[in-house]
Amino acid sequence: MSKRKKVISLTILITLAILVATPFVYVKMNKVIYAHRVTEYLIEQKNYSSEEIESVEGVWSIKLPPFLAIVKFKDEPDVEYIYFAHNDVIQFSHRISEEAQKKGKTKSDLKHFVPMSDQD
Repeated sequence: MSKRKKVISLTILITLAILVATPFVYVKMNKVIYAHRVTEYLIEQKNYSSEEIESVEGVWSIKLPPFLAIVKFKDEPDVEYIYFAHNDVIQFSHRISEEAQKKGKTKSDLKHFVPMSDQD
């Protein structure tokens, strides 16, 4: 194979590799960015300490908007709070685990629930 064909083949291979990897990198980076935005919001604006937060996980959703963050607090591990962090950070929803629902936990029992009308 001539040197020119090798260079062209290598260029095509590298281009294809970049094209295949780009969506995966895009999704991973956005999940990290959204988790970071929500963590910053909770600590700096809502005055939670990092010790109160069990986890903040960036998630790629099939629904719109495509990226969100799921937050669990240490004092309420059976509830997931769903935050959007596109322009502003807002608490959008929550999920109470089936086990907690069976024990009688309802929306009125949630410690970190913020109604949409009360959000900044």
